[in-house]
Amino acid sequence: MTVIPDEVIQPTKRNSLFKDMVVRLIKEKPMGTIGAVIVLIFLLAAIFANFIAPYPPNQSNIMNKLSPPSAQHFLGTDNLGRDLFSRIIYGARISMYIGLGASVLNVVIAGIIGLLSGFLSGFFDLVMQRFVDIALSIPSLIILITLVGVVGAGVWQIIIIMGFIGGIQWSRVVRSAVFSIRQNVYVDAAKTTGGTLLFILRRHILPNIMPVTVIIFSVSIAGNILAEAGLSFLGLGIAPPTASWGGMLSKDGRTYMYEAWWLAVFPGLALTAVVYGVNMFGDAIRDLLDPRLRGGVGRYGVAVKSKHDKTINKKEVV
Repeated sequence: MTVIPDEVIQPTKRNSLFKDMVVRLIKEKPMGTIGAVIVLIFLLAAIFANFIAPYPPNQSNIMNKLSPPSAQHFLGTDNLGRDLFSRIIYGARISMYIGLGASVLNVVIAGIIGLLSGFLSGFFDLVMQRFVDIALSIPSLIILITLVGVVGAGVWQIIIIMGFIGGIQWSRVVRSAVFSIRQNVYVDAAKTTGGTLLFILRRHILPNIMPVTVIIFSVSIAGNILAEAGLSFLGLGIAPPTASWGGMLSKDGRTYMYEAWWLAVFPGLALTAVVYGVNMFGDAIRDLLDPRLRGGVGRYGVAVKSKHDKTINKKEVV
């Protein structure tokens, strides 16, 4: 018995990946869209801080100290008369630098350790995971405080320290994903046909752990921003007078919060908003990239249709 399709319409040309992702994000993930807007606003504020901020971040006017929000100063001034809105805008630049930079390092370090440890296993995995156990057994904040005290406080120092510490800790997640993927038949087939280690990792393992890396990246951004704010709050992060959300919540915010509530409220709201937006946007992107959540039409969103009922109309010919 032979099955012959009546007529198959050629699939239409696929839209670009970026356009397809944007359309699906808006249609399927409204909370993710809100998160993307929040992240985009803060990202643009960080990039164009020089043009958006009405005043230089460290320009003080002691005559206007602790002024409430007004037309001249949208969010009020601090104890030195510096415009709080301008300092929050410049603080977004610091937070984005550290959040994005450290998260990229998190993904790279976690990917290298997790891929090799999960795929090679054996003695290499045994030794590597003991170092990971040590990193997981010590609270991250303690390690950060110790290393920042040794290396020194600065944007690049904090990015590198957070990137390596977070990457080592996240490698356990990548390793677990690699363990489940390496058991598949197509990996064994690649080994049998003489596929090299780099070929198998690049062709079969890495594409299948992309949803995991997206989750690591998105969660790490929020975590790194909060970690930097915590270090600055403790006086171990970005040194004053550089504008930092954690620094604004620290000495000035705690000292004058009862007299000038805006010193603690507005930096805290900015920190809350950007962390919320990053989490919502990251979860949405993870869902859109996960092949198990794309539905039945496949990755390219193309179904084979017939001219009449939009399905393949088959004739059985005996």
